[in-house]
Amino acid sequence: MKRTISFLSRLLDTFFPRACAVCGERLSVSEEILCGACNLRLPRTGYVHSPYDNELVRLFLGLIPIEKGASLFFYKPHSDTSRLIYKLKYGHHPEIGEALGRLIADEFNVEQYFVGITAIVPVPLAKQRLHERGYNQSMEIARGISAVTGIPILEKALQRVTFHGSQTQKDHWQRNENVEKAFRLTDSSSIAGQHILLIDDIITSGATLVSAAQELLKGDNVKLSVLSLGFAKNN
Repeated sequence: MKRTISFLSRLLDTFFPRACAVCGERLSVSEEILCGACNLRLPRTGYVHSPYDNELVRLFLGLIPIEKGASLFFYKPHSDTSRLIYKLKYGHHPEIGEALGRLIADEFNVEQYFVGITAIVPVPLAKQRLHERGYNQSMEIARGISAVTGIPILEKALQRVTFHGSQTQKDHWQRNENVEKAFRLTDSSSIAGQHILLIDDIITSGATLVSAAQELLKGDNVKLSVLSLGFAKNN
């Protein structure tokens, strides 16, 4: 979806210049969150070109049935993508999530990735973490995707009931234990017969999405696809 650049936007950009979330260089009036150079340097996975069979999808084989899956870029610690995610999650910049959600939607729409998907469910945060952060980064990503695609967000279908710290520094088995029974399906009627797109910011071991998906799949005749900003495939 092409965004119209208003006179007011141009004026504000003159007096209050915006900076790229990665390199810090000034953004042009037509750029959003990322400058053109940093956007081009994002290590895109290309999974949207083969959404039914890729390394991300295979991560869930034998664990949960998913229709398709994709991530925008590969995530690595101490990289441009990690700095971008850090600003989104801990830098009080929810607008990064929404803007990247729109970027994903624009790019993935070309490959018809969203065809057949009827609802979006962002992975919820625990109340304590939501209170601390002030927003759910996965919800912000979902808002950007919904704004472009028109697919509705089901905000109250799933609830996070436990939280035992970040997944980042945990090994594979610790991650699985950390999110076991972490979610509760709270509105089964809203997801009945839906093809749900489950959205997270970063997929590492996949344990969080498996736990959330197991609850969603308790709904009647539910199909499930997954999407994230980043995929830490070496973890």
